[in-house]
Amino acid sequence: MQAKGTIFWDWNGTLMDDVEFTRSCLNWMLEVHGYPQRYDLAAYRQIFGFPIEEYYIRAGFDFSRHPYPMLAQRFMDHYNAGVDRCPVSRHAADTLAALRRRGWQQSVLSASRRDYLIEQVSARGLQDFFTELLGLADIYGKSKVQLGQTYLQHSGLDPASCVMIGDTQHDAEVAQALGTRCVLYTGGHQSRSQLEAVCPHVVEDLAQLPELLETL
Repeated sequence: MQAKGTIFWDWNGTLMDDVEFTRSCLNWMLEVHGYPQRYDLAAYRQIFGFPIEEYYIRAGFDFSRHPYPMLAQRFMDHYNAGVDRCPVSRHAADTLAALRRRGWQQSVLSASRRDYLIEQVSARGLQDFFTELLGLADIYGKSKVQLGQTYLQHSGLDPASCVMIGDTQHDAEVAQALGTRCVLYTGGHQSRSQLEAVCPHVVEDLAQLPELLETL
């Protein structure tokens, strides 16, 4: 079968359902560092975003008291201790299989550190669906634009044949910077209203993707 094109999947919040766990990690961080505020899911989705450093500021951390690199490391230590309990998102595995049958090549393009990404994908038995697992070199979660641009340059892929699928406004920014199409998923780290503000193609169930991608 001739390949239809390439899908770049976001990982956290899109293929791996870590939203509630990440929210709980944020509230834990606030508690142990002496901040009074706590976030329910709706409020968390309103403040989350990239770069992660700016999200920490919106959450209320004072970097003069608690420098960002220290907070980032402490968050990752706590997150990594519990991330194994995070499941694959609903219908993710079936959707990956359906898209593969339809001829799509699939890769992950993530703002996670690459070694963590490889470990998390492999632990959930999804590695065989992907031709590439693209992650950052550090834990600071700034942007995956440069990562995607470098991969496109080296691979020779036509951006017009590619689709970015994610759960945040940053994924739409990545798609625009790379010149790819974009679909956003409402089951992740940002609200539907935030996603619809930046992308015309928004789904609430990953199972909707195979048919939607036929129309893009």
